[in-house]
Amino acid sequence: MNSPLETMSNPVRIGVVGAGANTRRRHIPNLKAQAGVEIVSVCNRSRESAEKAAKEFGIPKVHRHWKELVESNEIDAVVIGTWPYLHCPVTLAALGAGKHVLTEARMAMNAAEARLMLEASRRKPHLVTQVVPSPYTLKIDRTVQKLLAEGFLGDLQALEVRASLPGFLDREGPLQWRHDRDLSGLNVLGMGIWYEAVLRWVGEAKMVLAMSRVAVKQRKDSLGLMRTISVPDHVDILAEMACGAQARFQFSAVTGLAPGPEAWLFGSDGTLRYDASSEKLLGVRRGETVLHEISIPEKLAIGWRVEEEFINAIRAQEKVKLTTFEDGLKYMQFTEAVSRSASLSAAVAVQQM
Repeated sequence: MNSPLETMSNPVRIGVVGAGANTRRRHIPNLKAQAGVEIVSVCNRSRESAEKAAKEFGIPKVHRHWKELVESNEIDAVVIGTWPYLHCPVTLAALGAGKHVLTEARMAMNAAEARLMLEASRRKPHLVTQVVPSPYTLKIDRTVQKLLAEGFLGDLQALEVRASLPGFLDREGPLQWRHDRDLSGLNVLGMGIWYEAVLRWVGEAKMVLAMSRVAVKQRKDSLGLMRTISVPDHVDILAEMACGAQARFQFSAVTGLAPGPEAWLFGSDGTLRYDASSEKLLGVRRGETVLHEISIPEKLAIGWRVEEEFINAIRAQEKVKLTTFEDGLKYMQFTEAVSRSASLSAAVAVQQM
């Protein structure tokens, strides 16, 4: 394992476990674009798909199993692009082998796995760990934080987040990983991703009251066999936030032609609305009657720099901010509380770190 100073002069060698869509679109190209970074190995669910990714991106080595990749002395860091079911075991093995870890969101299957990942990272503080952050609000996060700090809203009273898949319910669609509890765990649609954005703005929830619904009870798997579905297609959540505000969240695959994803922050003296489809932030203050667009200063519009932040952290040039394992655990604790509340038909406290 290289020290930070050695790593600054030597290449950072990356192994990829799961070269899925986001990994191909973002992680691999953005890592390869950085000086002194080499992607040296890849492992996918099948040898065929791994060889295809290796050929596409010029990756020299293909591994048959992710354990071989993680234990290889030829890599310094592991990028995990798999579905959530492998995030915890690959992370634990990689940290145990002395490798830095960048894992795709959602962090884990449940809060217990996320806690194991955090605890393992704390036992190896010299290793960098990062969860791929929620991308939807990166452009406006710092501006929202600045406006809140300056008192644009006054006292925050309530917030609303609504995020739906486009179109109407797909009854005939095949089983996907998001429908499969064994692959996705307690994660539902974009719930954890959007809650992470709320964490950046106003902090965590204390209590949740949730109701969920599975609209399509069975779907065909890749073999054409019918599988029972338990992952909800629709969830409504009321939450008491630690800051004192009350929140309402809705995540759905059944609300056809609903407005695009959006978030509202309501204060005693102002309102903010974020339209994720257009990436526009709008606001209004007491005495005004119409929402107006708020310009995002270029210096605050940070945008996507995940891979750069990961490599810089390995080289001891900055610390990971988006997203830490601590914040990843927080959104998995929220996810788990929502699941428990829906199953119990009762309000449930959100476990705090």
